[in-house]
Amino acid sequence: MAARHKDASREALARLPKLDIHELREEWRRLYKADVSPHLSRELVIRAVAYRMQEVALGGLRLEPQRQLRQIATELKQTGGAAKHFRPQLKPGTRLIREWQGRTYEVVVLDDGFSWQGTRCNSLSAIARKITGTAWSGPLFFGLKQNRSATRLSPAPDSADAPMAGSDAAA
Repeated sequence: MAARHKDASREALARLPKLDIHELREEWRRLYKADVSPHLSRELVIRAVAYRMQEVALGGLRLEPQRQLRQIATELKQTGGAAKHFRPQLKPGTRLIREWQGRTYEVVVLDDGFSWQGTRCNSLSAIARKITGTAWSGPLFFGLKQNRSATRLSPAPDSADAPMAGSDAAA
């Protein structure tokens, strides 16, 4: 039964690009219980309808991302900008890879910390400090956070010391 439902969902998603704009608007009304803005492009309507179809079939966002989005929306309404930048939650098993001074360093995210060279550490900053010999922000060192002053000064970091993340680094 679940496989049949999954196939039907895939078929419904696959047919979206074949629908004309009027059919897409009908899908929007059915899913969102509201009219679509006439200013949205066909491509954006397809993406929004596809997202909503998947949300209905598979469930929506978890509570924490919902809370964060509400907080950002409130801040945007009040100030016209959102100052908070949320770091991605790292799942256990994620590998963080960083090249530093010609050597490649790999850190594995654990349930309760990080593993580097067979040693368990509580923070990325502690690992960055051991690697560099100086105080570093671990999230900044491993490319999980941007250095605001560096992004204002130069558009691209030096490629020799640029962070590299494995394909599952932000998962």
